[in-house]
Amino acid sequence: MSTFYDEIGGYETIRRIVARFYEGVATDPVLRPLYPEEDLGPAEERFRLFLVQYWGGPTTYSDTRGHPRLRMRHAPFAVTPRAKDHWLLHFRAALDDVVADGLLTAEQEAQFWDYVTHAAQFMVNTFEDA
Repeated sequence: MSTFYDEIGGYETIRRIVARFYEGVATDPVLRPLYPEEDLGPAEERFRLFLVQYWGGPTTYSDTRGHPRLRMRHAPFAVTPRAKDHWLLHFRAALDDVVADGLLTAEQEAQFWDYVTHAAQFMVNTFEDA
């Protein structure tokens, strides 16, 4: 049985999306302060492995980190509506890049975007900008 992960090209497509996303995060004045590590590499890897697993690929994320518990893991950070908007801006750019490269169909892109917009809204945990 084929999964969405398989249908979109598996690991390589997700790797490209996440790499492009973190290129944006690296220079974003709203998002970058939310990443305490000097090197974004570990955060990029965690996000990549999470998306791989979420879409039906290997379960490496849960095997190494346990249950995702996304809200709990993000609780120490002030995820504001403004941060959510910046997050979505960079994710939108990443999806647009892989669509332009022919790695996702319009339907696949829409399914991915639907998930990330809902997930981003779910992560908002404060309504006051610092």
